[in-house]
Amino acid sequence: MEQTCILAIESSCDETAVAIVENTNQVLANVVATQIDVHKEFGGVIPEVASRIHVENISMVIAEALKKANKQVSDMDAIAVTKGPGLIGSLHVGVQAAKTLAWSFHKPLVPVHHICGHIYANALVKNLKYPMLALVVSGGHTELVYLKAEYEFEILGTTQDDAVGEAYDKVARVMGLPYPGGPQIDRLAKEGKPVYKLPHPKTAGEMDYSFSGLKSGVLQFIDRCKRKGETYVAADLAASFQETALDELLDKLKIAIDQKHPAQVVLAGGVAANSRLRERLTKLMEEAYPDIDYIIPPLSCCTDNAAMIGVAGTIAYQHGVRGDFDLTADCSMEM
Repeated sequence: MEQTCILAIESSCDETAVAIVENTNQVLANVVATQIDVHKEFGGVIPEVASRIHVENISMVIAEALKKANKQVSDMDAIAVTKGPGLIGSLHVGVQAAKTLAWSFHKPLVPVHHICGHIYANALVKNLKYPMLALVVSGGHTELVYLKAEYEFEILGTTQDDAVGEAYDKVARVMGLPYPGGPQIDRLAKEGKPVYKLPHPKTAGEMDYSFSGLKSGVLQFIDRCKRKGETYVAADLAASFQETALDELLDKLKIAIDQKHPAQVVLAGGVAANSRLRERLTKLMEEAYPDIDYIIPPLSCCTDNAAMIGVAGTIAYQHGVRGDFDLTADCSMEM
């Protein structure tokens, strides 16, 4: 395989991240400047604030990554950057920085789909096998992606409304839990039992997802308790919501596995950090599909970072992906 050294930039939401990745899976530096403490005050990410902080951080983070890797931009084979999806203002900062480096140092520019980065973060754990099935779970995306071969994507199912991470945050908000809501629900659910009946989502496609009905079900349950003057156990409600959401994720995954017979199943995205999802996926794979390899990435590979963009960018570079791009263009998995 071609030996490469890639500088990768990720700025799709509220993390300014830069990594130096060598030979696909050797991370020489992975620097992340997070904004979570700023946005926590507002209960969610404020796009305009996020983009301004990216402007303040981007040069510093690039310099720190190069210093940690003991590299110069001139040593790079290419500059990889998240092209989307994400917040337009945030993406714009990373893209302009990448374009500037590519132009100044005469390096190829490699656009990377954010979800592609999450999927290929698993290459930092162990070798990937194809055909591969990825369960992508994050704040903005819930998808089942099938890769018949390296860098060949087929979306089997996607969310029709809220993504699972978004649903977690919204449910946490109506329950009065602090932002970010996903980890709060996960922690609280450990103290409860799934005793409350909540609606199971319905979708047109057998592998598509929907979480807005479940989110509304929690809101209606709380409102109903208030009207009747009844109390509920917050930990039990958190557990009931979480188990219903995870049933949806894993039931659709089983359909995909049975239809596609992958050699490997991988978990990807920020919600991959959810402890109960990791526990239930492990049990599912070991009990129902013992002959199929699977990867549950470490927590460091779940949240947004530039190392995943560097890995995906290296693979894209080796497949001949190059060029300029328009942030307003459709951010499909087709490169």
